[in-house]
Amino acid sequence: MKNQLSLGWMLLFSLVLQVYSSEAFAHTTNPPQGRWEILGKTMVNYSLDRDEISVTAAEGEFSAIQLKVKKAGINMHKVTVHFGDGSTQDVDIRNDFSAGSESRVIDLEGKKRIIKKVVFWYDTKALRKNRALIELWGRH
Repeated sequence: MKNQLSLGWMLLFSLVLQVYSSEAFAHTTNPPQGRWEILGKTMVNYSLDRDEISVTAAEGEFSAIQLKVKKAGINMHKVTVHFGDGSTQDVDIRNDFSAGSESRVIDLEGKKRIIKKVVFWYDTKALRKNRALIELWGRH
């Protein structure tokens, strides 16, 4: 009887310990992700190899961006982010995006920044009927 009681307490203690440790682990590995907002979109013009999306200061300050590609694939080379203070950040992408895919989360240099515009450099196959739609997302 005494052994069963001790075993019961040990099981209860280990269960409580496991619950609390998993909650603590979840808080340290999943920091707040911030609020994501769509900043703009553009249909790829296959006669050009460069497009841009203008963003206004009214959109707010951002700590990261992400690109989402829809409708058709595209071969993205690089992205240049132009900030409100006149500085820029070049990001090498060098990736073939299929329709429905997205880039990695791109952290912006410095603290939260006002984005003026984002310029995309890419190439495509001119024989495609569908044009890719690029969405620009920003994290507050």
